[in-house]
Amino acid sequence: MQLSIDRDRCIGAGMCALTAPEVFDQDAEDGLVLLRTAAPPPGLHATARLAAGLCPAAALTVIEQGGAGSSPPDGR
Repeated sequence: MQLSIDRDRCIGAGMCALTAPEVFDQDAEDGLVLLRTAAPPPGLHATARLAAGLCPAAALTVIEQGGAGSSPPDGR
């Protein structure tokens, strides 16, 4: 799992930081999202997905890597 944030979309609601404080934080100056880790450990994947889903501005993106249902690089 890889995470990315779009601070231009963020409205500072803080749902991400409240839901997954190990992964997300808020900037003390402007209240916008900060990413503590772009590649959280497996134990935090479910919480990171939940936080991304709760974001009212859709400022968080979860990129799943590998795993079931993924295609090999050559498309077979």
